[in-house]
Amino acid sequence: MRPPTLRHRLEFLGYRVAVALLSGMPEGIALRLGAGVGWVAGVVLGVRRRVVRAHLFQAFPDRSKAWRRRLAGASFRHLGRESLATFLLGRLSREEVLERTELVGFGPLQEAVERGEGAVLVTAHFGNWEIAGAALALRGIPMDVVAQRQRNPLFHAELTRSRTHLGMRVILRGDALREGLRSLRKGRALAILGDQNLRRGGVFVDFLGKKASTAKGAAIFALRVGSPVFFGVNHRLPGYPARYRMEIVPVEFTPTGDMEADVYRMTEIHTRLLEEQVRVAPEQYFWQHRRWKT
Repeated sequence: MRPPTLRHRLEFLGYRVAVALLSGMPEGIALRLGAGVGWVAGVVLGVRRRVVRAHLFQAFPDRSKAWRRRLAGASFRHLGRESLATFLLGRLSREEVLERTELVGFGPLQEAVERGEGAVLVTAHFGNWEIAGAALALRGIPMDVVAQRQRNPLFHAELTRSRTHLGMRVILRGDALREGLRSLRKGRALAILGDQNLRRGGVFVDFLGKKASTAKGAAIFALRVGSPVFFGVNHRLPGYPARYRMEIVPVEFTPTGDMEADVYRMTEIHTRLLEEQVRVAPEQYFWQHRRWKT
């Protein structure tokens, strides 16, 4: 990892000052402030505004322009609020995280890990994915998460410390193939964000009405090791303090022995499960990512 630059240090200093100030506020006020910052950044200042509106038109062409604009604003508010909730996660105790998170469909995942089969958990940039990992790890699931290295090494170290503190082991994307297979063979759960655009090596499957290049790592891991696959997303529930409901469902699939066809089919299935969740709560999806860039 490269040493931090002066810019990195200044960015991180600003972050630490902001978190220190917000940590002293009542949670409801702090999170509402975070939502307001997100709305101003996206709607007023136009950060990724065009990207979000283009994506919403792609996904919901039959809805009115006014409806899509309202949804865009709600998406920016959600992103601002949940980004702050993630930064403040470190001040919550184990008991508070458990009390604030409800898991639906947790049993089959827990049983697979207890049997030593390991489990591939495909999730997405929906709701609050960081708190989802913490909710599982603190319930006794040996959790490894595949993550991208952050551009700012100080932010990267801080985020890694937070994840480790909550019981998760971080696997960098560049080490994912080797470390991910090792994780599953040890009977651990491997969490993968499966909804990012992949410039090279992806498989194109339908997502919200258009083909999207999708990472096939989750399918490859599961097929190589024979571990079961689960899909899960973590919904932010209304109100304060922040509460969440994580829904976990098995990805039902019978391999045919044709690796290429099996990878495509499994990726298609978990992408369709995500699409169903996005249509239920579209304001909680990360529309700011260029999902159809490739």
